[in-house]
Amino acid sequence: MKFWLFKSEPSTWSWDDQVAKGDAGEEWDGVRNYQARNFMREMTPGDLGFFYHSQKDREIVGIVEVSAPAHPDSTTDDDRWECVDIKAVEPLPRPVTLDEIKAEPRLADMVLVRNSRLSVQPVTAAEWDFICAMGGKTG
Repeated sequence: MKFWLFKSEPSTWSWDDQVAKGDAGEEWDGVRNYQARNFMREMTPGDLGFFYHSQKDREIVGIVEVSAPAHPDSTTDDDRWECVDIKAVEPLPRPVTLDEIKAEPRLADMVLVRNSRLSVQPVTAAEWDFICAMGGKTG
């Protein structure tokens, strides 16, 4: 299993919107960055990801699961763009802010810290475990 981070502006697609989709989940569509697309091509169903509210809040608020592998993005006819489907798993007991992440030396190499504009990005297992602990998730 691999770990990821998915960024979304809450005014466009929020954690609550994701939760409302239930087990059916939703396409993570509209990504028009080759590196982010390539990361989605690496994903397999069962991989987990952090759901990150960008812009104003800038915080990890929940955990999602990849529910379908990369496939053509239904929002475009351009076959260069693909997306995965994700479904909400659970909220973090306490959101973890970008400022908290940046203040933690053990997370200094995290992609979110080094390239905060990338909308889909990998997370290492160590980063995953540490952020889950920061957010009060046990087990």
